[in-house]
Amino acid sequence: MTAPKYDVIAIGNAIVDVMAPCEDALIEELGLNRGGMTLIDTEGARRLYEAMGPAREISGGSAANTLAGLAALGAKCAFIGQVADDQLGEVFSHDIRAAGIDFTTPARADEPPTARCLIFVTPDGQRTMNTFLGASQFLPPAALDETAIADAAVLYLEGYLWDPEEPRSAMRRAIGVARAAGRKVAFTASESFVIERHGDDFRSMIKAGLIDILFVNESELATLTGEPDFEAGLAQLAPDLPVLVATRSEKGAVALMGGIRGEVAAEPIAKVIDTTGAGDLFAAGFLSGHVKGESLENCLTRGAVCAAEVISHYGARPEADLQELVAKRLG
Repeated sequence: MTAPKYDVIAIGNAIVDVMAPCEDALIEELGLNRGGMTLIDTEGARRLYEAMGPAREISGGSAANTLAGLAALGAKCAFIGQVADDQLGEVFSHDIRAAGIDFTTPARADEPPTARCLIFVTPDGQRTMNTFLGASQFLPPAALDETAIADAAVLYLEGYLWDPEEPRSAMRRAIGVARAAGRKVAFTASESFVIERHGDDFRSMIKAGLIDILFVNESELATLTGEPDFEAGLAQLAPDLPVLVATRSEKGAVALMGGIRGEVAAEPIAKVIDTTGAGDLFAAGFLSGHVKGESLENCLTRGAVCAAEVISHYGARPEADLQELVAKRLG
């Protein structure tokens, strides 16, 4: 097998995050799912945007955030995702390319507009996300760059994008391309509601050996396995996965690989500002070590360092020098 051109290629939602601080009372007034992610329609996006205070526009999307972290750590990355031919589409395209990530998916000329996620951040740093998927849910299999997929060490798939039919078909096709090329497939479950809708798909892919690396958080693990006990959930999934990574917020994270267990505590920070992107950046840190063949402990530590950096400021993209932070932590 030839050496891959890319360390990681990802397929995910191409979203622009619109973020604004707010008080807890506004979350209650608007009837939002505090701390969760809710899909909204065009009217919902308009209503919530009008209720927001002064906001920042930052390119986001779960898989794209992970790639931004990986690129900041020196990895070679590419992204596949659908934007519309509009202003936010230009913002997203510029930002991801400026991060050093290859992005060649053609913009969609027709409606709907580019996806956006309206994020309300309460004083404790908790983010309440309300996502209008827009153009991102119309990524067709024909838009895949199959040559690039076959030329990446890891194909990383975003669970959020499994819901719409077109991108689900595209990701199934991408798995086949990666498998045929002898590459690894990583999958992030994204959110418990995604598992509630598509858990049968995910469980069948795991059983079939189509997923090499699975990222879940504690809640997603319970939803996927039906086991409220964390350790029981790990024990159920681990035999069917080469690598299982489960994050636990302030309790750190656990990974199981080939019978080896690794654990890491959460990195201490002065104050949690915004938890947006914590899981995305943890995955970035972990994968940055995994593609280099580093130990499970190092991979987990990289993930914890990256997650701590991103929750120390607004936005789901790193602002500090991740390579420097990781090198300092690993000695």
